[in-house]
Amino acid sequence: MEQEKNRSEISNEYKWDIEKIFDSKQAIEDAILEVEELSDKIMAYKGKIMISGTNLYQVYELLNNYNRKILKLYVYSHMLCDSDTKDTVNQTLKMSIDKLYENMSTKLSFILPEMLEKDFKYVEKLIYEEPKLSLYRFDLEKTFRFKEHTLSTELEEVVTKANNAFGNCAEVFYNLDNSDIHLGYIIDEDGQKVELTNSNYIKYMTSKNRDVRKNAFENMYHYWESIKNTVASTYKGQIKENFFNSNVKKYSSPLEMSLFQDNISIDVYHNLIDTVHKNLDKMYDYVNLRKKLLGVDELHMYDVYVDLCSDVPRDIPFAEGKKIVFEALKPLGEQYLNDLQKAFDERWIDVYPNVGKKSGAYSWGCYDTYPYVLLNYNNTIDSVSAMAHELGHSMHSYYSRMHQDFIYHDYSIFLAEIASTVNEILLNDYLYKNAQTKEEKILYLNEFLDQIKSTLYRQTMFAEFEMLMHDKEAKNIPLTDEEFNTTYYELNKLYFGDNMVSDDLIKHEWKRIPHFYTSFYVYKYATGISAAIAIASDIIKGISGARDKYLEFLSSGCCDYPLNILKRTGVDMTTSTPIQKALDMFAEKLQALKELV
Repeated sequence: MEQEKNRSEISNEYKWDIEKIFDSKQAIEDAILEVEELSDKIMAYKGKIMISGTNLYQVYELLNNYNRKILKLYVYSHMLCDSDTKDTVNQTLKMSIDKLYENMSTKLSFILPEMLEKDFKYVEKLIYEEPKLSLYRFDLEKTFRFKEHTLSTELEEVVTKANNAFGNCAEVFYNLDNSDIHLGYIIDEDGQKVELTNSNYIKYMTSKNRDVRKNAFENMYHYWESIKNTVASTYKGQIKENFFNSNVKKYSSPLEMSLFQDNISIDVYHNLIDTVHKNLDKMYDYVNLRKKLLGVDELHMYDVYVDLCSDVPRDIPFAEGKKIVFEALKPLGEQYLNDLQKAFDERWIDVYPNVGKKSGAYSWGCYDTYPYVLLNYNNTIDSVSAMAHELGHSMHSYYSRMHQDFIYHDYSIFLAEIASTVNEILLNDYLYKNAQTKEEKILYLNEFLDQIKSTLYRQTMFAEFEMLMHDKEAKNIPLTDEEFNTTYYELNKLYFGDNMVSDDLIKHEWKRIPHFYTSFYVYKYATGISAAIAIASDIIKGISGARDKYLEFLSSGCCDYPLNILKRTGVDMTTSTPIQKALDMFAEKLQALKELV
């Protein structure tokens, strides 16, 4: 029986070196004390922040130090817990730091409303008085955009306390998806009984044995069906929390509130959905080809991940996966590759799954840590792709932290998926061009098509689901499990078309999507891949200046509004052009696959 190892059984070389953040309990306690002392120093400016340019500058400096220290604590405690979610000591530390974060947020909630009692012309006067404030001019400009959506100091404190009380929906989901999850056992291709987990689910969904895929699919969704009322109540609570915040902050909707931070119009969101709807025929064509190539009478939802070729070796040890990634990313230049090597030399990466480890993959850290990577590497080409993807995030973070002051280092989530997806596209291009057989070419063409299917079509479907469910709440339609299921099921049928059997269990898929607890996030995957295709295509073609513009993009952090930063690479997401180009490339690759087979 295949079993995951305990954390202690995995060699340190394959575990991230988070002791670099805090190497002892005493260091953690000292950092907590520093955070509390800094908050007290900031409190001394209550009622005095905007008296002078000097005061405003000093508050900014204190806030920078405070944020840097509390973010280190927050990142460390969460990453430690993600390493082994079953470790009660890790859980206790995470909860205590979360509580500290909540208390400090409440304590310092006076800052923004106090600043916004003035107008921006007054701020410009303070900048003139104190030239050091010039560094913070753009941040102040962004801050004062929120003036009409900011309440009095007393009400802001009430709202902060309310959010601290409400904000456990994501935590409930986290536990359901990690600590409490049990997906049962299935029989693998070799006739062995294996435990199904979040980490190995995709492995079995790509199995050539259809019974293995079907059983993995059914086990997964029977679990989520078994806790349907809990999940429905949890997500409904998240939606209601979104409406509470948007209403009290005087936004027209939670969607507008979400987009406002990045200065993005709701039209960009609607444009994405509309453009994808106009190109659903391409998805239907892809589904029809997949059905034919698999030679099945009916194509089911458990058939969407399996490869369309049969004779390609799939076992890729981590060392080989690393080598492939480095070869694929050569178009980004020698300096990029030299910096990328640090991820391995300095142990940024937590490589393998272990008992209790958080599922999936991510890149995370803060200004004063490595840009760490969590993987659950399982020797598949998908694991190699996940490594390239997360390292794209980490290099984006690495360069932004290197080239930007703290206040501007943290790039917008709207831009976050571009670097990761550029890496995936470069990887796919390398693998396709170096394929030795027809079967390999089919494999990599299909992987590109699957990426568009998963990242552009599917994430847009998720985005539409979020929008529709929030619209139903606005119309006072009861958000029951049945309402969630029906809406999701109808969308699934729309996006996949008549040649796909939308199995009844797929109506529960929405229940296992963690990003729904970071509302209106998923559309950024779809806009991100559209922008990434445009950027990567120019780099692959060797267009003059394309690589330099891209490296400048990676170094930009949040020094401007995200749409403006992106426009410097030649991509304008206020139009449908990048999305349509990505979908046209999907059609071109689909035609190439048809010709091969």
